[in-house]
Amino acid sequence: MNDFILLFRSTEAGQREAMGTPERAQRSLQTWLAWIHELESAGHLKERGHPLDRNGRVVRGKDRVVTDGPFVELKDIVLGFIVISAANLDEAVRLASGCPIALGGGSVEIRPVATLPAIDRE
Repeated sequence: MNDFILLFRSTEAGQREAMGTPERAQRSLQTWLAWIHELESAGHLKERGHPLDRNGRVVRGKDRVVTDGPFVELKDIVLGFIVISAANLDEAVRLASGCPIALGGGSVEIRPVATLPAIDRE
C-alpha cells in the first residue's frame, strides 16, 4: 500500500454555503464523519489529518518576505487534509471521489506521499 495525502479545497463562498447555518454545519459534519468512518472501516485511513485555520502567513524568496496567507492570490483555500493508504493513484482517486466537499463545489487534491532517501548521519 502507498500513502496519499488528500488536500481539501474550497472557495470562501463554498465554505459559507456548507457551513452557513448551524443546521448546514451539522449536516456537513455528519456527512464528513460518515465518509471518514467508511475509509477507516475499509482500512484506508492512515492519519485523520486536521482542519486548517484560514489565517496564516507565507514566507517567500531569499529575502524571506512575509505576507498574509496562506495563499492570497488563489481563489481556492486549503481547508484541511487526511492521509490515506491505497494500492495506487487510481484507487486513491476512487476513494477521494466519495469526499463530501465535492457536493458543495469544492475539490480534493490527491498527492502521493514521496519517500525520502535515507540520510547517512555519520
